[in-house]
Amino acid sequence: MPVRQLPENVVNRIAAGEVIERPASVVKELVENAIDAGATRVEIVISGGGRELIRVSDNGAGMNAEDLALSVERHATSKLDSEDLLNISTLGFRGEALPSIGAAARLSIATRVRRSDAALEIRVEGGEKSQIRPASLAEGTRVEVRDLFYATPARLKFLKSEQAETAAAIDVIRRLALARPDIAFTIAAGDRVIQYPLRGTDEAGSAVRLADVIGGDARANTMPVNAERNGVRLSGLAGLPTFSKANSLSQYLFVNGRPVRDKVLMGALRGGYADLLHSGRYPVAALFIELDPHEVDVNVHPAKAEVRFRDPGLVRAIVVRALQEALSGGARRTATTGADRLVSFARPQSAPNFSSGWRSSGAPRGGLAEAAQAAFETIAQPSADARADLAPVLHADLERPLGAARAQLHETYIVAQTADGLVIVDQHAAHERIVYEKLKHALAENGISRQMLLVPAVVELDDPDTAALLARADELAKLGLVLEPFGQGAVLVRETPALLGDADTQNLVRDLAEHIAEWDDALPLERNLLAVASRISCHGSVRAGRRLKPEEMNALLREMERTENAGQCNHGRPTYIELKLFDIEKLFGRR
Repeated sequence: MPVRQLPENVVNRIAAGEVIERPASVVKELVENAIDAGATRVEIVISGGGRELIRVSDNGAGMNAEDLALSVERHATSKLDSEDLLNISTLGFRGEALPSIGAAARLSIATRVRRSDAALEIRVEGGEKSQIRPASLAEGTRVEVRDLFYATPARLKFLKSEQAETAAAIDVIRRLALARPDIAFTIAAGDRVIQYPLRGTDEAGSAVRLADVIGGDARANTMPVNAERNGVRLSGLAGLPTFSKANSLSQYLFVNGRPVRDKVLMGALRGGYADLLHSGRYPVAALFIELDPHEVDVNVHPAKAEVRFRDPGLVRAIVVRALQEALSGGARRTATTGADRLVSFARPQSAPNFSSGWRSSGAPRGGLAEAAQAAFETIAQPSADARADLAPVLHADLERPLGAARAQLHETYIVAQTADGLVIVDQHAAHERIVYEKLKHALAENGISRQMLLVPAVVELDDPDTAALLARADELAKLGLVLEPFGQGAVLVRETPALLGDADTQNLVRDLAEHIAEWDDALPLERNLLAVASRISCHGSVRAGRRLKPEEMNALLREMERTENAGQCNHGRPTYIELKLFDIEKLFGRR
């Protein structure tokens, strides 16, 4: 077949396929144009998932007749001051979006330059351009896209449902809204109207906009992140580990104001939370990277969703370190959502008839006094002598962040009184974090102290598990666990980490065998060792079901206050829940 020049309309449709993948792509290009035009208000209307109608209106600078005519030509742009493709400070710059949209849909653009006498309009349908004519418009620019892909109908069958396409378009706007809290956004999609009011550009404004986007809980459960090194500046908000999500949709990453889905940044985000989240949970974060445009290439993908850093190692190190410092600073913070749900779900109910006796399983059938006494007796109370001994220190402990231990419930939860409320601590989760942080510190310093077992423990395993453990014997020895082969299908445990005390060696080794079988050799050795340390700390912690003395409970609280990341266990679950006196009074209708 001979080589031939493709017709212009075919070239435009090919370009449209690269730039316009789905309705969300159109929304992204048009809203970015509005932002680059200096708009402070952007309104978006979506109908039929974007297939039927996408309308974006803004109060930006607008265009004159010459600019309007050029805007629908390929490779025409107002966003490049020179031919330097590395010096890009705008969101759009390729000059392909509007002609690509016009090649695949019915496009109309109405615009009015500020302080101009009249508005102008141009239409493009299937690549055919109309003459410029007068229009009715108060200010800025209004772009309407109707019948998307009518000129390339084969693309329609690859679209998802109307609800899915609408959700994708809204997600695009949410990300842009997060990047620009100084712009007000209004979205009308079917019966839904979503508004993101104008917010400030400072840290407080970003926090409020994040709450606008993902919900009010975000403001109370995020921490500021700030770092700067070698010309790279990081700012933003990072969610507490206990405020995690089941997917990554609440992770918002920006480079020079551009929303991206970059592998380097997403990997750095995982690294920053590596010790704090269980697998399958994703942190909430809005991180903004600012650096010299010459240090990042934003021209690696037609949709501009990916970037390439000149020094990815530097960027990753800054993000990981900044997250770790911010989260360690919030060591004694845990998510507010648990307490908030408790307060919000508690509603006044009709008074129960205690005189008829409780009907719960195991509960007494006597009156209120008997029922209350029976419930009180299930709480592990300090003895009279212990209360007398502790009295001088209790008042001082009330002023501490986690207060003074008052009781133990179900041999699992410690109830502590603070100066302005109460704290409920999961004793196993809290001690697990303490042991893990000590293991990490010892591993980084002089190595983990070991204790020799008086009688070495023999642990029987499957042959593959035995082989996997023995292959990692040297690495496990660094963590204080010394293993030797002991015939077929068994290992001999001679030493264990001293921090664990009298741990269940059998279950510990079996659990490690299952974990090490899935050891990721692509990860650095340190990361794999920390993952094993997390498993070890779980087995060496105070277990649920163990009754603690008052001095033991208070010692655990004080140790938590000295430990980094004490607000969550190694699996990302909260170690304690705090209820302020104000919240308790709301439960009882006193507020």
